[in-house]
Amino acid sequence: MTILLYVGLFVASVVITLTGCHLFTNGIEWLGKRLNISEGAVGSVFAAVGTTLPETSIPIIAIFFGAGREQMEVGLGAILGAPFMLSTLVLPILALLLLLYAKLGKRTATFKLNYGEVRVDISFFLISYVLALICAMIPSRLFHAAVAVVLLGMYVYYMKLKFSAEDEEVEGSSDLEPLLFARRSSHPSYLVIGAQGLVGLLGLVGGAHLFVTAANSISAEMQVSPLILALLIAPLATELPEMSNSFLWLYRKKDRLAVGNVTGAMVFQGTFPVSVGLLGTEWTLGATALATMVLAVVAMGFSLLQAVWSGHWRPWLLSGSALLYLGYTFFLYMHGS
Repeated sequence: MTILLYVGLFVASVVITLTGCHLFTNGIEWLGKRLNISEGAVGSVFAAVGTTLPETSIPIIAIFFGAGREQMEVGLGAILGAPFMLSTLVLPILALLLLLYAKLGKRTATFKLNYGEVRVDISFFLISYVLALICAMIPSRLFHAAVAVVLLGMYVYYMKLKFSAEDEEVEGSSDLEPLLFARRSSHPSYLVIGAQGLVGLLGLVGGAHLFVTAANSISAEMQVSPLILALLIAPLATELPEMSNSFLWLYRKKDRLAVGNVTGAMVFQGTFPVSVGLLGTEWTLGATALATMVLAVVAMGFSLLQAVWSGHWRPWLLSGSALLYLGYTFFLYMHGS
C-alpha cells in the first residue's frame, strides 16, 4: 500500500509538471509576441532564466546564509551540477527525442534552428566556464572577484545581443495557440500573461519537488543506494522544468525555443551562479567537481564544433554526449565518491 501511495505521488508530480510546463511555455511565447521579441530571446533569456531562478536560489542561500563546510559544498554542487546535466544529458535526450518523434512520423529528424544563435550561446558558455576553471587553478580572491565581474558583464552583454537581434522565420515559429488563461482574446494583457506564466512556473517547481519526495520515498522503501539517488534522481528533478519545456517545444516543432531554453540556461548558469560561487567561496574544487566542469566543456565544445564544421547538428551525433554522463556516473558508482 505504501509503495502504491508513493507511485501515486510520482504520477501526480509528472501531471503537475506537464500542466505547469504547458501554462509556462504558452505564457512565455505570448510575452515574446506582445513585446515583439525574437524566438531566440524568448527561449534563451525569458524561458531559460525563468526556469533556472528557483534552483539558482539554492547556491545563494547555501553560500551566503548557510553555516559550515557542508552548506558550502551544497552550494558549489548546485552551481556545477546544472551545466553538467544540461550539456551531457538534457541536450542528448533532446536529440534522441527528435529521432523518436521522427520515427513516429510526427516531424522530420532535423533540427530547425538559427545556428548563428546556437554558436553564440555555446561560445558564451564555453568562455565563461573556461574562466571559472582557470579560477580554480589560481587561488586569488582578487582575481576571482575580477572574473566574477567579467562574467556578470558578459551576461548583460549577452542579453543585449539577444534582445537586439532580428527575428528569423523558421518552420513552426509562427504557430501560436491562444493564451490558455484568455482563449477568446487575440491581445491578452500583460497581467493575464504574467499570471499564467507565474502559475505555470509554480507548477513546474512544485512538480519537481513532489518528484524528489516521491523518488526519495520509493528509493528508501526499495533500499536503493543513496549514491544512485544523488547522481540520477535529484539532478534530474532540478532540471525537470528545463527538460519539460524543451521536450514540449520540440514536439510542437518549435526547435529554436526548445534548444534556446537549454543553451540559454547554460549561459545563465555559467555566469550568474558561478559569480556567486567566486564571490562567496574560496572556489577550491576537488577532482570530482573539476571533472564535471571539464566534461561540460568537452560536451559543449563538441556541439560547437559540429555547428561550425557542418553548419548543423546531426541528432545521432549530438546524443553521443550522453556517454560522458553515463561514464562519469558509472565511475562514481564504482569508486563510491
